[in-house]
Amino acid sequence: MSRGLWLLAGALLVALLVPLLLGGSGLFGRLANFPADLLLLMLGMVLLGWLLNSLRLQLLLGPRRPPPLRAFGIVIATEFAICATPAGAGGALTMMVLLMRQGITAARGTAVFAVEQLCDLAFFACALIGVLFYAMTHAVSTRLAGLLALAAFLMIGALVLLALLGRFHRQVFRFNGWLIGRLGAKPRFKRRWARRLLGFRNALGESLSLPWAILLGVFALTVIHWLLRYSVLYLTLRGLGSELAWAWTFVVQILALTAGQFSLLPGGAGSAELAAAALLAPLVGKSSSAAAIVIWRFVTYYFYLIAGAPVFLHLAGRPLLRKLVRTRQR
Repeated sequence: MSRGLWLLAGALLVALLVPLLLGGSGLFGRLANFPADLLLLMLGMVLLGWLLNSLRLQLLLGPRRPPPLRAFGIVIATEFAICATPAGAGGALTMMVLLMRQGITAARGTAVFAVEQLCDLAFFACALIGVLFYAMTHAVSTRLAGLLALAAFLMIGALVLLALLGRFHRQVFRFNGWLIGRLGAKPRFKRRWARRLLGFRNALGESLSLPWAILLGVFALTVIHWLLRYSVLYLTLRGLGSELAWAWTFVVQILALTAGQFSLLPGGAGSAELAAAALLAPLVGKSSSAAAIVIWRFVTYYFYLIAGAPVFLHLAGRPLLRKLVRTRQR
């Protein structure tokens, strides 16, 4: 077993230990009493979210879009790669490779992935601003308010930075070429790298120049997908008999998953659970928070791995899986 797979297995083990230590022996009873129909509903919400993302992918690709079933498989395989690699680094590579097998260039595939990420960032920035306004009219602890403000600041800062990068991309490209030259890169490598950057820029511009109706449709699908995804924890707590406003479950999830990204573990396993436990326990108690973390992560993480692994292997194959594993080891 490679080091990358050992890392993933170890992270999953830590992720399971966190709620077990938090909830104690009563955890299994809480899980056994959780309504099965509610669990099936949340898994259906995940499947619906994947379907919406496949429609988003088809809209962005235009006339060269893959068949609906193939697009659905590409989305599931990409989600698996995001969950199985640190900070989701394998997602862009997986989508690019799978789209190349459909006759779409690497630059266009990477540009489509970038546009999807931009839509995601725009949604989170808008949602955090809305939650901030909600917090102004409701009592909230100083610590949670500070974390919420920090998250909103970082999200808006990322959007501003991306906007500046788009505005001054020529200067960035020149600096990149100068830096590569200073590092001793060969002229052939510099030309190949420049062609790739220009190809990506042109493909990104082509994607962003789609009709406004299509771009608005893409953003609407993004909003619905993330609303479904970020309602899982709220429904989980309702099923466990705990009441917590949707806005606060949104904040808990975004902060926990951000902590998971910074940990550089596959899917943030372990660190996301720790952060969620620290945020949820003061609000709903240790027992409820432990059970909620297990169910929430099963629906939004473990299910992605379980359902996505066979689809990934079918569409991408073992060579790409080995490449992702080697990437994690670097």
